[in-house]
Amino acid sequence: MRRAELPLSPRLTIYRWRAPMVASLAHRVSGLVLVASVPMYLWFLEGLTGDQASFMHMQQVLHSLVGQLALWLVGLAWFYHLVNGIRFLFVDAGWLETREGMRVSARFVLLASFAFALLIGVLL
Repeated sequence: MRRAELPLSPRLTIYRWRAPMVASLAHRVSGLVLVASVPMYLWFLEGLTGDQASFMHMQQVLHSLVGQLALWLVGLAWFYHLVNGIRFLFVDAGWLETREGMRVSARFVLLASFAFALLIGVLL
């Protein structure tokens, strides 16, 4: 085959986005968010266990809009990654191998995460 005749792969424009695709992609993104949030948590922990001035500074940071948003995003990523990881365990065990099982479980995980996002958004 000549270079011009080679197929373009993958051609993402031909795919319809389905719930399992979104769930899988979001699982990877939430894992990256969790890994990227480790330095933030270590910084919070260092500030909260230090002297009184650093503790008060961390209290201000955690109660600010940016701190609340960071806690919300990391909490959402943690919950989603946990629930979708349990879903993948069920898939690996063979209980959700069917196309319908994958679709329904992916929708359940997405809806549960949306509900959790609203809940912790109200609580924070």
